[in-house]
Amino acid sequence: MGKRRCVPPLEPKLAAGCCGVKKPKLSGSGTHSHGNQATTVPGSSSGPLQNHQHTDGNNGRENVSDLTLGPGNSPVTRMNPTSGALSPLTRPNGTANSTKNLVVTAEMCCYCFDVLYCHLYGFPQPRLPRFTNDPYPLFVTWKTGRDKRLRGCIGTFSAMNLHSGLREYTLTSALKDSRFPPLTREELPKLFCSVSLLTNFEDASDYLDWEVGIHGIRIEFINEKGVKRTATYLPEVAKEQDWDQIQTIDSLLRKGGFKAPITNDFRKTIKLTRYRSEKVTISYAEYMASRQHCFQNGTLHAAPLYNHYS
Repeated sequence: MGKRRCVPPLEPKLAAGCCGVKKPKLSGSGTHSHGNQATTVPGSSSGPLQNHQHTDGNNGRENVSDLTLGPGNSPVTRMNPTSGALSPLTRPNGTANSTKNLVVTAEMCCYCFDVLYCHLYGFPQPRLPRFTNDPYPLFVTWKTGRDKRLRGCIGTFSAMNLHSGLREYTLTSALKDSRFPPLTREELPKLFCSVSLLTNFEDASDYLDWEVGIHGIRIEFINEKGVKRTATYLPEVAKEQDWDQIQTIDSLLRKGGFKAPITNDFRKTIKLTRYRSEKVTISYAEYMASRQHCFQNGTLHAAPLYNHYS
């Protein structure tokens, strides 16, 4: 079993890519290439980060983009249209998930919408929210349309206070994901916002010491040029892609820029960290319902919104 850590290690880490769209099921050979996202450890001799990463050079935090955030085992909530309150979704067996021990809340997504809306319309940013300001590694994801196409996803493995962290990564994921143009006002009505908080980090005993659909994984390895690389998938990814453990590991190696043939001996050299996540998602319509006292005819009135958290 893995060695438990409450938070990820504090040493500088770097960006890691993850699939953002549905891909065909991988073969088991481990020699296929799946994208060219790569990460570089600070101070290494390799070139700039490729594709989907954004590195924050000002504070040394790891800045991670392109993580698919799907249903999985994450908490999902919905808005009660009559009361504006959020309640747990009922599961197929008719029982609702208990959320009493969860840190993540729908209000966190509402706050992300607040921040993005104020930015796009030039209003002052909203006051700090009432939910906890404890530090967590976090991700903010934007999806759009009925098919919930990925529109932006960036986060950090460094624990950040939630108030400033969500504000920062709301705008980073919405405006600075290199795969997409910045989000615009016109796209707001079709957006879905997800907040994921990462917890229960553990050092795995080997590259198979984790469960598909339960754990997110982060791998570190030395590539064929002797450079340390890293890559990560959130807990939902392997299950959504219908991958087994080997396929997931091999895909992560390719995402991390490993180009040589993948052997079982090489897999054994991987350092793997597993973790779990709490996630909540709301739509723009649900956000509007929760903020109905701040809007008239679909237009934000800055003062009521600004006072929402007072």
